[in-house]
Amino acid sequence: MASHRKSRPTGARVAGIRTPALATAALTSVALLSQTAHAEPSADDKPSLEEVEKKVDDLYRQAESATEKYNAAKEKTAKQRKRVDTLLDDVAQRTQKLNEAREELGTYAAAQYRTGASVPDTATFLLADSPQDYFDQNQLMGRLTNRQKGAVDEYFSEQSATMKKRQEATRSLETLTESQSDLQSAKATVQKKLADARQLLSDLTAEEKARLAAIEKKKQEEAERKAAELARQQAEEQRRQEAAQQEQESSGAASPGAGSSTGTGTDTGSGDSASDTGYATKAEKALAFARAQIGKPYVWGATGPESYDCSGLTQAAWKAADVTLPRTTYDQVDAGTTVSVTAAQPGDLIFFYDDVTHVGLYIGNGMMIHAPKPGAYVREESVYYDGESSIHSVVRPA
Repeated sequence: MASHRKSRPTGARVAGIRTPALATAALTSVALLSQTAHAEPSADDKPSLEEVEKKVDDLYRQAESATEKYNAAKEKTAKQRKRVDTLLDDVAQRTQKLNEAREELGTYAAAQYRTGASVPDTATFLLADSPQDYFDQNQLMGRLTNRQKGAVDEYFSEQSATMKKRQEATRSLETLTESQSDLQSAKATVQKKLADARQLLSDLTAEEKARLAAIEKKKQEEAERKAAELARQQAEEQRRQEAAQQEQESSGAASPGAGSSTGTGTDTGSGDSASDTGYATKAEKALAFARAQIGKPYVWGATGPESYDCSGLTQAAWKAADVTLPRTTYDQVDAGTTVSVTAAQPGDLIFFYDDVTHVGLYIGNGMMIHAPKPGAYVREESVYYDGESSIHSVVRPA
């Protein structure tokens, strides 16, 4: 999602030769922006267009951060609920065994009564806090058969284990309640941020919306220019590596460690090794899946197949390549090998912002496929869509 965009000089040029018509349009745009920036905010305290844009971007960023927290809470809640269900099933089974053991001990007491044991002893058994209390008090353990002793031991063991499981289930239920509360809180935060952003945009006039679109277009052009520059740098690096490899092979001086440079951040950039070939094959499957999702809406918390949020898309794409990624950006960023931006290969994960709240799937030539933000659709876009400084890291997940 776009956020914290760096302001750029209004006269910045994009690649190519500017025609007179384009120059005129650019000057007109600058004039309009200047008018907006100095438009009498004191009259009704209405924020300028630039202030609205920044606020909307900030709200979308905050919403995406809350979305990742929602995803984490949802995942934790699901795991905790599964654990609670397992514990409750275990407690139920143990309780059943405990009742069976109690019935067996009752059978022994009844048999003792029939064979001459006193009624008070039997009553003591039935009224004792536990069968063990009865047998201890009356010193009957010495008169029990091995089978009866085993039944007493089994009952006592089951009673202790069942109590522990019940306590564990109680604690897990408390944790589940906390997780559900966190989930609801994160959900409410997302909804509030998105509602605020929509309200700000709805308050814009048609003219302001048009000017805002012009600002976005200019930023997109700058992002595409930077993407082309990255593609050029990557191509030069690839040619350098290939030339070095050919020179090494022709000289016959290849060392045992050839093919894996160190200290340059491009050790995974070569496609010569078997591991790189295997990665490329998996990456093709992940990218094919991602491309098939282009045009589907961003929906926070969604993992497909009809809609996605950013980490839901990357998780689903790599799942199509039989690679399991964690659910959230916070965990996905640790699910592979970190490489430099210039060493990025198709299929790599591109993470954004200091709090690692957005991720896209690199496709090469400085471009990626990602689910940008609410109201947008899965699309191809420059990795510099929100400025060069927004890139946090690049991770190779397989």
